Amino acid sequence: MRWIQKTTIRRAFLVLIAIATTPAVLAGVVVSDQSEYQEAVKDAQPGDVIQLANGIWKDFEIVFTGNGTEDAPITLTAEEKGEVIITGQSNLKLAGEYLVVSGLVFKNGFTPTSEVISFRSNKEHLANHSRVTEVVIDSFNNPERTETDYWVSIYGKHNRFDHNHLAGKSNNGVTLAVRLDTETSQQNYHRIDHNYFGHRPILGSNGGETMRIGTSHYSLTDSFTTVENNYFERCDGEVEIISNKSGGNVFRGNVFFESRGTLTLRHGNGNLVENNVFFGNGADHTGGIRLINKRQVIRNNYLQSLTGTRFGSPLTVMNGVPDSPINRYHQVEDSVIENNTLIDVAHIELAAGSDDERSAVPKTTRFANNLIYNRDGKDIFTVHDDISGIDFENNVLNEVADFKIERGFTSRKVRLKQLPNGLMAPVNEDLDGIGASHDLKVLSRDETGVAWYPKPDGKARFDSGSTHVIGADGEALVKAVAAAQAGDVIELAPGHYQVEKLIHVNKPLTIRSSSETRPTIEFERTALFEIEQGGALKLQGLVMDGSSAPDTAGNAVVRTSRYSMLGSYDLLLDDCVVRDLDVNHSFNFLTVAKSTFADHISIRDSVFSDVTGAVLQLDKETDDLGLYNVEYVDITGSTFTDIGKTLLSAYRGGTDESTFGPHVNISNNELNSVGNNKRNKTGASVYMLGVQLADIFNNEFVDSKPVRAMLTVGDPVTTIIGNSFKNTPAPEILNGQAILRDNTVNQ
Repeated sequence: MRWIQKTTIRRAFLVLIAIATTPAVLAGVVVSDQSEYQEAVKDAQPGDVIQLANGIWKDFEIVFTGNGTEDAPITLTAEEKGEVIITGQSNLKLAGEYLVVSGLVFKNGFTPTSEVISFRSNKEHLANHSRVTEVVIDSFNNPERTETDYWVSIYGKHNRFDHNHLAGKSNNGVTLAVRLDTETSQQNYHRIDHNYFGHRPILGSNGGETMRIGTSHYSLTDSFTTVENNYFERCDGEVEIISNKSGGNVFRGNVFFESRGTLTLRHGNGNLVENNVFFGNGADHTGGIRLINKRQVIRNNYLQSLTGTRFGSPLTVMNGVPDSPINRYHQVEDSVIENNTLIDVAHIELAAGSDDERSAVPKTTRFANNLIYNRDGKDIFTVHDDISGIDFENNVLNEVADFKIERGFTSRKVRLKQLPNGLMAPVNEDLDGIGASHDLKVLSRDETGVAWYPKPDGKARFDSGSTHVIGADGEALVKAVAAAQAGDVIELAPGHYQVEKLIHVNKPLTIRSSSETRPTIEFERTALFEIEQGGALKLQGLVMDGSSAPDTAGNAVVRTSRYSMLGSYDLLLDDCVVRDLDVNHSFNFLTVAKSTFADHISIRDSVFSDVTGAVLQLDKETDDLGLYNVEYVDITGSTFTDIGKTLLSAYRGGTDESTFGPHVNISNNELNSVGNNKRNKTGASVYMLGVQLADIFNNEFVDSKPVRAMLTVGDPVTTIIGNSFKNTPAPEILNGQAILRDNTVNQ
């Protein structure tokens, strides 16, 4: 190996000493700034090692090019792994042969281009036989959540991406994509292994996949990519955790932990899904495998405690479109589903998506030797169309009564034991060969990613910090919020708090009463709280009074930032009183801006009165692109009196089917004179457009406008049960069917 003579004598001398005293260290050069790096890479030869000096490298667009050999690659690495932090507007492009990158950390910034790491420098110069290993990308997000970029794009052929840590992608765009847009990137034989894919928050639109291999345009092309031994933890971006859109790929030995959505064989033929483990732990919308297209093999997978349904169920076999265009749904054909174990899962969907367009039922497909065990003996199969093209053989169920599929299943008592690998398997010796193999390897999260960078601990947003008690002083409240740390609790002594300033909430924070006596907060700005990037707010046992708000239209108790918020937020209200929001029209409790998104908004055991606007106005994403403002709304045990506009307006337009929400639960509430203001353009007390799951039950509506639901996309379920409508019109369901039962309507 030769030295690259492009740095200071002192650094070269130090490296020589290190080489002399530590024979295992490769010869190389430490560069301390971008110009030194550019000089070093320009002259790099096979076997050379370029080390970036420890420290912060800001606004660094790294172009790493060269031609190494199999035995002597060119390496770019950190002086010490994890001590080189790439920040600001930075990225990495590698192009050439036999290149290796390792040890870098991307955080506190975002890419100025469309990719953070790209296995090409431009369309003509790709990377082949190259490797990125032990690299971290942590929340390296464009500040505009709807702006699209990819964290990793793999082009070329025979590349490897392994032992990396990718967590916290919050803006639009795939976390990792294998690109097949030219012949030089097809039939590529890439390997993606031992990576840690950490939390990907709910995006609230299409474009939140954690991994995608190919696109619909190239879906009839083979990629031959292997994805094995990766750990996917709470990858919740959208319905497709992995979107396979090419052929000949292998998904083997991966673990999916509490991740919403499925490994989806969306396009492409001849793929293999084997030896994967799915742990849902009862988390909402956790799914397994969705099957579409031809010659797919799904075998020896283990799926447990998954709750997903419809396209996100633990196992879904889709209907196709006759003579399907390349971008729609090709018929399931010549495929195999065998020796899989499904334990305490909620749904198995067969011929899913059946409608006038998707009418091509599965054919020449084998479903054999699978174990389906549910403790309650529930029949979890839903059959949407003709399944005579599926050959069922030698499958075992645990004591399911009145099972609908007449052939290929045995229902019997199954007893389980825990194996050394932690999985459950039948005790019954005569069931050997049914379900997944007993020696299935279960990958741990510590076997993935890097050892020197912490994996997120999943700590709750609220009540995890210190508690601070303050007296009845509005300015003290403002200062306490500003000084608080994430997860802190601020307790208010009884009394009156006159707040003259807008309270900025940029961290998870709880504000609650210190006693059973509710303190009263009045505010003199157009809002009391503004939730900003990183913020979340929990309010307990308070009175919030709008009497002192300015005499202007459009006030709010809580509002989001007026600008796009990259991260999602929570807003929880418990045992509170909200009153006198009536100094002018359109005074809301919560006002949100476009491109803001809430995970959870909850109102429990609270009382609202004299509100000229809406309680929750969540209807700013009106471009009909599948975006929406909230994932979960829960309103329970509360009273709403003289609300001028709606209790809730929730809007999700467009026809995209890649998301699960919004979800709405409104139960055990009283609504008195809600929605009667002439400015209420919805004509409703509760207005929902495109809500995917709505439960409205045991409420009393008095002198109010009707519930209006527009069912627009996917397979929405709206349930309205046990409500009383007094001097209130019956619910209005537009463009679909809802479940309405045991309601009383008295005009």
